[in-house]
Amino acid sequence: MATDVKSLIQEGAELTDRALEELIPSAETVPSSIHGAMRHSMFAGGKRLRPVLAMQAAVTIAGKLPAGIARLGAALEMLHTYSLIHDDLPALDNDDLRRGKPTCHVVFGEAIAILAGDALQTRAFEVLAGLDTPPAAAVQIIGLIANAVGTVDGMIGGQVLDIESEHLKPTPELVEGIHRAKTGALIRVSVVTGGIFGGANAEDVTRLDLFGRKAGLAFQIVDDVLDMTVDSAQLGKTAGKDAATEKATWPAVYGIEQSQRDAAQLIDEAFAALEPYGSRADGLKAVARYLVDRKN
Repeated sequence: MATDVKSLIQEGAELTDRALEELIPSAETVPSSIHGAMRHSMFAGGKRLRPVLAMQAAVTIAGKLPAGIARLGAALEMLHTYSLIHDDLPALDNDDLRRGKPTCHVVFGEAIAILAGDALQTRAFEVLAGLDTPPAAAVQIIGLIANAVGTVDGMIGGQVLDIESEHLKPTPELVEGIHRAKTGALIRVSVVTGGIFGGANAEDVTRLDLFGRKAGLAFQIVDDVLDMTVDSAQLGKTAGKDAATEKATWPAVYGIEQSQRDAAQLIDEAFAALEPYGSRADGLKAVARYLVDRKN
């Protein structure tokens, strides 16, 4: 893997996309509508940051990229994309633009979009069950990812909090709870499971978990700021939605400048957790820095 962060992310994305091409049925496979919908959202141009984080966490532990980790990255990206398909539905955020393209339900209708999200979730766990890793590690990875997608401090629970908090006055506790669950949990578990795939022990897992928590929160803070400061064409999704729906966001509580400072501080704290790994963590640090320096 390259050390330059843009090349590193591009190479990780290419590895992930090759795995996804193999793992997701072709658009001609019956029933073609569902597979076309899955592929529409899956290959709409995502940056594949979660798979790249998993890969670089594995490098941090193993010193090199382990064979077969692209399948773990692909499963994580399937789960992320499933969440985006459902998040964009009229019953939730009601958005018609994602990754610069029409959302799944706009192209394929709500019914197929719902089922496409369901199908990506179930396919992800099928892929995880077949990972080329020791059985104990595979079971641990599956359990951690299922928890991170679930309702208690997981992605679905965070989505529920996000929906129920609309039009309420945001508090620091509420906003942090939403961000750590809705977005942060999948980022955190990408880092942790990548490390486990690379052979992490219990102490490694604790360090990677801390890093992932800090980096995941920083990522969502930056996402909130971008929603308020960047237009839709640059963002790849409808800008200004958070303010329009009175979402509980970090800038709504702290303002834009403080939010930017908070994100930078969180990344510095995340880096501290990786000190024992020296230069092996350079790639993981570079991706985390990219999370807060990005413009879309």
